[in-house]
Amino acid sequence: MEKEFTIRSYGYGELALLYFPNCNKNSASTQLSRWVRQNEILKKQLMELGFKPRKKILTPSQVKLIVGFFGEP
Repeated sequence: MEKEFTIRSYGYGELALLYFPNCNKNSASTQLSRWVRQNEILKKQLMELGFKPRKKILTPSQVKLIVGFFGEP
């Protein structure tokens, strides 16, 4: 049985690994960053929620926004 995804604060690499479980942490983070950069609407809304590139911790509201765009990991 799969564990249900919980909206909470996540480390950027931690969330990236949930989306890309077969990658190492750096590769997963790079890929998630690529997804965010390519989605102008998501990028703008994340910035409005206080997101900054290279930020290590995502707030619950930022995680909720990412999951809203990409689905649950």
